[in-house]
Amino acid sequence: MRRLSTSTIVSLVVIAATLAGTALIFATRGDKQTNILDWLLPAIACCVVLLRERYPVGTLIVVMVSVSAYYRYAGLDGPLGVLPFVNLYTAADRGHLSAAIAVGAASLLGMGLGELGGVRHVENTLFLMITGWEVAAIAFGSVTRSRRLYLRAVEQRALEAEHSKEEEARRRASEERLRIARELHDVLGHNISMINVQAAAALHGLKKRPEDAETALRTIKDTSKETLRELRTTLGVLRQVDEDAPTSPPDSLARLDALVAASGLEVRTELSGPLDAVPAEVDLAAARIISESLTNVSRHSGTTQATLTINNASGNIVICVEDDGPGATYDEGSGFGLQGMRERATALGGTLEAGPRAEGGFRVVARLPLNLPSNGAG
Repeated sequence: MRRLSTSTIVSLVVIAATLAGTALIFATRGDKQTNILDWLLPAIACCVVLLRERYPVGTLIVVMVSVSAYYRYAGLDGPLGVLPFVNLYTAADRGHLSAAIAVGAASLLGMGLGELGGVRHVENTLFLMITGWEVAAIAFGSVTRSRRLYLRAVEQRALEAEHSKEEEARRRASEERLRIARELHDVLGHNISMINVQAAAALHGLKKRPEDAETALRTIKDTSKETLRELRTTLGVLRQVDEDAPTSPPDSLARLDALVAASGLEVRTELSGPLDAVPAEVDLAAARIISESLTNVSRHSGTTQATLTINNASGNIVICVEDDGPGATYDEGSGFGLQGMRERATALGGTLEAGPRAEGGFRVVARLPLNLPSNGAG
């Protein structure tokens, strides 16, 4: 069974009270002299009150005309005058404030003109009371509408805030996945390149220099083990596995010797300035850039030697990896490895330059700021 709305219940209560009051006056009046308007006008006014929510202005006009005609021409003096106040409130509450004021003012003006013309006598006190009730009904309707609109706006802002929060969470999750994908690319690209280089060295020296082949195979074993550990760690983050699962230490300048040794190159390292107070984001980016640069030397330069220079001064850490090999590195700087390094540098507000040296070989220079922007870097 459909439940009645609060507005309909209020309308029914007002109608019942009006009709009951009219019937009571008829029953207690001695002469009982009435005409058809004593019953027709209350019936019309009461019926249209039920439509006040759907047609607030139309019902207000009909009720006001019916009530005015009732007190002018009907014989009884029933409580029909309460109906206009209900409709004035409804019109103001539904956003028809101007119409409510206009109809209310017209009714008061008509009452005043009737008084001046001697049509019907209204005491000054009653006239002031009716005026006050009309003003109160209109004001109350306007206040309830304003409060309802305010609550609706607050609810809408809350929904928008929740939606923005979800969008921000999705954006951060997407950025985190991109970051993990980049980490995975760097790890796999570096380690698999080392495996490839060492496998080629093992095949080349298998017959002539077996001891070199054994060393290369041992390096392949250690590198592949490290690669699998890194892969499990990264996939564990993506799958949100147990945080207590064992993880391998991330690349860091603190593990610089291990990074250099994993390249399989003879690397001459030159350090200037401390490396123990580098921000975590810069530390990771610097280590990844070094690993990728040394990997490029192993894969493309045609030499087994490289120079690594790290200078920490003037608010920046500058990394330079050079080789003097005859090969080209990543199509003169357009390869995906260099692109990833460049993205790392620019994400921190730094720069990366890569290209052939005038004296031969290839050079990668990354400049990373130590003072990161307040919004962080991705």
